Amino acid sequence: MVTTFYPPYHFGGDATYVRALARQLVAEGHSVDVIHCEDAYLVGGQPPAPTETDDGVTVHRLKSRFGVISPLISQQTGGPGLKKNELKKLLAGDFDVVHFHNISLMGGPSVLKMSRSPVTLYTLHEHWLICPTHILWKNKSKACDSRQCFTCCLKSRVPPQWWRYTSLVKESLKNVDCLLSPSQFTAKQHQHLAEKTPIVVLPLFSNLQPNSKKTLATDDTRPRFLFVGRVTKSKGITELLALFSVLPAYDLQVVGKGDLLASLKKKYALCSNITFTNELPQEQLVALYQNATALIFPSRAPETFGLAIVEAFACGIPAIVRDAGASRELIDQTGAGFVFQHDDELKEIIIKLSQNPTLCEELGQKGLKSYQDFFTPKLHLKNYLTIIQDIQQIKGL
Repeated sequence: MVTTFYPPYHFGGDATYVRALARQLVAEGHSVDVIHCEDAYLVGGQPPAPTETDDGVTVHRLKSRFGVISPLISQQTGGPGLKKNELKKLLAGDFDVVHFHNISLMGGPSVLKMSRSPVTLYTLHEHWLICPTHILWKNKSKACDSRQCFTCCLKSRVPPQWWRYTSLVKESLKNVDCLLSPSQFTAKQHQHLAEKTPIVVLPLFSNLQPNSKKTLATDDTRPRFLFVGRVTKSKGITELLALFSVLPAYDLQVVGKGDLLASLKKKYALCSNITFTNELPQEQLVALYQNATALIFPSRAPETFGLAIVEAFACGIPAIVRDAGASRELIDQTGAGFVFQHDDELKEIIIKLSQNPTLCEELGQKGLKSYQDFFTPKLHLKNYLTIIQDIQQIKGL
């Protein structure tokens, strides 16, 4: 596994997924090495508290004496830069599969050409291959509606990357046997790049282990809704908080961290129905999910998947999702929640679920069944290994 971020040096779901997949493979008897760039985390965060984990995964944390300059060189050149020699040495190992994930600061597109294994995979965790901001979030203000990448980079304070105007991405993808896409939406967004590289949709999975469901007393318990994710504008958090600030009868718990966290906590300090909880380990999220009326997933930027939605399903609660990118696919597929377009519609859904515990339970059961049918670690690993076996068969390995 080659990825920019890996716990505890990470910000979001891509690193959580890599660790979960690595652990699942180890549990099935496979040997797994993870290579990531420790310096990349320091570009946008403080060093995390050291953790010791004996989970069977071998982790190589690349660290340069030049610090953050190393990932910045990768960002600008589209290549591994200062990490090249160490990456070359590590990837020379006798691996059956090399699987690339978030490579934005790990080595750019060029790192894809460094795999020498019989099978090379790349998961489209973000829209990074087609968007310098990674998330199709234009000018730090709205979902991308047309390509104005250079201007957008300047307004988004992302250094323009000249390699994006060359054939580097398409040339690098020639060394990839298969692109794994979490959703149909994401696969469609990248189809034009994958002229000779097949794209297979492989939904992500939740490895949360729900406890026995705690029964809430409907007569005296206030409706409580949950937001889990990055506290940034693209995630729709500002609109969500503004709505709950005028709905004092309904509670909202915000779980996560991000650039807006401090200012929003200060702004809504007097709203007793709004609480903030810093990012939690996944095992501590279970009780929060299980005791919520529903998850609200209000992201305004087009999502590649929506892992929090599947986590909600695993814990038996419905999800309320803004129609942005792939996240609505999960509601369309399962029927375990609602899709909204604007705040008035979201308000109606909040009131409807709060006043109808039976509907909440029915939707939660739909979500739980869908999780068991489509999004378990066991099923994901089976499909993942089948994809690898199919590639091996095609290549006569």
